[in-house]
Amino acid sequence: MAKTQLNVRVDEDTARAARERALERGMSVNRYIEELVRQDTGEVGHTFVESAADFMKQYEAVFAEEFDGASTRTTPKTTGEPGGGREGRH
Repeated sequence: MAKTQLNVRVDEDTARAARERALERGMSVNRYIEELVRQDTGEVGHTFVESAADFMKQYEAVFAEEFDGASTRTTPKTTGEPGGGREGRH
């Protein structure tokens, strides 16, 4: 992947913390910042998926009522025969 330069201004304490953490991990500050961004962007996606799952659990009954009711109204009744016993299918 091609690299691009990104200049960021941070206060001295943040810069010192970044250098220390990178050193503790045995990596450059650049690599440390890259990994933080990757983790953050991955976490956002994970958080979104969790939130969507929670939403679906909370409103599951509403969706089931709406869509099960709709599918019941539009789905032809079956008789257990091959093809569902629908007219014109033999």
